[in-house]
Amino acid sequence: MLGPTVREGAIAYDEIASESDLPAGWTDEQAPGRYRLRRRADAALFGYAVGPHSWKRFLHPPRERLWRLRKNGDRIEAIAEPESAPREAFLGVRACELAAIGILDRVLGEGELADARYRARRSEAFVVAVNCAVAASTCFCVSMGTGPRARSGYDLALTELLDERGHVFVVEAGSERGAELLAELPVREASEAEIAQAAAQSERTAAAIGRRLDTAGAKDLLQSNPEHPRWDEVAKRCLACGNCTQVCPTCFCSTMEDTADLSGETAERWRRWDSCYTLDFSYVHGGPVRRSVKARYRQWLTHKLAHWIEQFGTSGCVGCGRCIAWCPVGIDLTEEVAAIRALAAAKETS
Repeated sequence: MLGPTVREGAIAYDEIASESDLPAGWTDEQAPGRYRLRRRADAALFGYAVGPHSWKRFLHPPRERLWRLRKNGDRIEAIAEPESAPREAFLGVRACELAAIGILDRVLGEGELADARYRARRSEAFVVAVNCAVAASTCFCVSMGTGPRARSGYDLALTELLDERGHVFVVEAGSERGAELLAELPVREASEAEIAQAAAQSERTAAAIGRRLDTAGAKDLLQSNPEHPRWDEVAKRCLACGNCTQVCPTCFCSTMEDTADLSGETAERWRRWDSCYTLDFSYVHGGPVRRSVKARYRQWLTHKLAHWIEQFGTSGCVGCGRCIAWCPVGIDLTEEVAAIRALAAAKETS
């Protein structure tokens, strides 16, 4: 089973063996360019927002071997990596992360060019969602319509209730697999008061999310302002480090690496994550297309909030806020869109 645990000062998704591996009594404090863990006053198991990892790393791994070539006498044998996947349970998937997995399903799991390895991993994943009880200052899932309560895409969904009366979980089944497992567990029917308490907790969490992204017309706004002066301003701060793409639960860009041993007996092809912030990512004959930091940040933001809609029928952002918290200089995409919108509106009225 894969789930949240405390590792290196953050909530990370990793293999867990028992309840003792969960981050009991921990919560996170997030702000632009800042992430810290601190102790809670209770023993909540899921009393945090999101950490730097997303479930993408288990469905679309950071690095994987695709095939090998092996010399066998005068022959060269091609050995493809198996496309099967082990069964995994994902515990603690947030609503915004469910939305991100849904986007990856559309990008990597559908159509003629679907990734067979992704589809194999996805089909074997049993998803246990947990509705958010806290909101980080970087969250804006309400603006994106992706949270904080899970609506679909899960097998089971939990709402953790913890007060002076006790510590219980309200469980909902979202699939046949989930219902079958739930029928085997020692559970009782939730009371009307518990169901109301779970709904009220989700409402409080939604009300606590103060960050907003105005998505109305954002696609046309970004696509029609490629030379907006705000791109130059943000480029002065942006380090082009690619942190935002690495922590993003929907970024899927990758590159290929070919390796060979010194004897010349074997060769391998690996796929690894890449980023549109790297200079070589847009390299074609003659050099990179996007040489400046300005061009690379503009590409990322415009693709995420505009071009994705044309390509996949959905925005590429789910409002998890990771790109804001894990940007070393605290660049906030909601502020950037608002700034572009404000100046564009001022020009129209002048």
